[in-house]
Amino acid sequence: MSIRRPEISDGTRLWEIARDTAVLDLNSIYAYTLWCADFAETSCVAERDGEVVGFATGYIPPSRPDTIFIWQVAVADTHRGLGIAGRMLNGLLDYLAPRGISRLETTIAPSNKASDQLFRSVGRTRYGTLSVADYLDSSDVSPRSDPRGHEPELMYTITPV
Repeated sequence: MSIRRPEISDGTRLWEIARDTAVLDLNSIYAYTLWCADFAETSCVAERDGEVVGFATGYIPPSRPDTIFIWQVAVADTHRGLGIAGRMLNGLLDYLAPRGISRLETTIAPSNKASDQLFRSVGRTRYGTLSVADYLDSSDVSPRSDPRGHEPELMYTITPV
């Protein structure tokens, strides 16, 4: 298993992995391809036997240059439970540390127990302090025409990383 920066040609595979989770908000293939092009330095993919089996996408918010905001993390169903998500996040944090990244942020819906456990584990591994706070209300992330709505998003912050 190797962890590397994504390439433009990985965009479709990231979309497939995100789609197959049936949990993540699915964006267009175009969006994942642009992410691989424009945010490769703050993202990573896990590759096994030449196949991308996971990804973590992130960016550095312009107003917080010491922070990596993790947008999505996903692992192919055939490779879940092997610690790949944690390896990707820790590898990405190690890669970004020389750039002054000392803080990790992400948002997680309250029902997403797997992501909650992942980021709590990363916080422990990095000897960081984890805080969780209300961030986005359901009305902030749901179109009014969607009766299903979207769960609120909680902000998870780990410092230092």
